[in-house]
Amino acid sequence: MIVFQDYYGYNVRLSFSDHPCSQQPKHVLVICRYDGRWLLTNHAVRGWEFPGGKVEEGETAEQAAIREVREETGGIVQTITYIGQYEVKRPNETIIKNIYFAHVAFLEQRESYFETNGPVLIEHMPDDVATDGRFSFIMKDGVWAYTKRELQRRGMI
Repeated sequence: MIVFQDYYGYNVRLSFSDHPCSQQPKHVLVICRYDGRWLLTNHAVRGWEFPGGKVEEGETAEQAAIREVREETGGIVQTITYIGQYEVKRPNETIIKNIYFAHVAFLEQRESYFETNGPVLIEHMPDDVATDGRFSFIMKDGVWAYTKRELQRRGMI
């Protein structure tokens, strides 16, 4: 278990084992690749981040991950793999998110990307997103950096 503090100073526990915090998490984060590039979404308030969100009633976390990618980027997921899970302890709530890695087959144009401004494609992720003002606070808390290393370790990127 990797333990650190997030952007706001809350405790985070991250693991790349099989569902260490919950078998039924309520949130998802999806690291996406499309056509050899990173696929993010431009959140209207927070900035660039990987797609993600809440698991809706009656769907699995994996189904939520696929839905969130489509809603926020127009991406149609070709393959998706569970990578790990993390827990953020806030004063009044605990958030548990599954992390997935997805390859997107194609992007469809959408009239609405929900709370986002649609897809962002970038060739190379900056080494230090924490100092890059384009990125959301969600990208700046260590989850992305550790997950990138895990994806490299597995030979997935």
